[in-house]
Amino acid sequence: MKYAVFFRNLNLGRANCPSRAQLEQAFIAAGAGSAESFLTNGTLVFSLQPGHRPRQVLATACAALRASCGLKEPGFIRRLDDLAGLVRNNPFSAVAPGSFYQCCITFLHDGMLQLPAVPLESARRDVAVLRFTDSEALSLSRKVGNTPGSPNAFLEKLLGTAATTRSWTTVVRLVQRYA
Repeated sequence: MKYAVFFRNLNLGRANCPSRAQLEQAFIAAGAGSAESFLTNGTLVFSLQPGHRPRQVLATACAALRASCGLKEPGFIRRLDDLAGLVRNNPFSAVAPGSFYQCCITFLHDGMLQLPAVPLESARRDVAVLRFTDSEALSLSRKVGNTPGSPNAFLEKLLGTAATTRSWTTVVRLVQRYA
């Protein structure tokens, strides 16, 4: 079984962020059988060594990264099979091309009890949340002037909790490569 981790606010090599080697090694040392960074935005795919649990590996790796480079941001873990199922369902298929800047997926903490009704739209109309799953928000970012909307900023403020957002195409590419 493979898992994907999506870190909030992590760009490899920046201040308080690990290098690619540090990130991958932290997961291997924590009990991952394999660990491979995907892009530079804090996305990683890993498998488990026997006897290890995914959340335990994430927590141990996060503690090591906090100690080694000062990383304080949370990571959001998902089973790669679940992401593949979401991609197969093609949740943005009904969206008219050209009506948005980018399709996005925002990773939330598991088990959020009260999510608002959808569709939701930001005051500037630069973010439209189309659907919530149990632990993700699927949204559209639109440009208002020269600035695209930030689903992450909108949802963190609305829900009062940390989250992390990726372009939908990033998740599609991740699934194509690793699933």
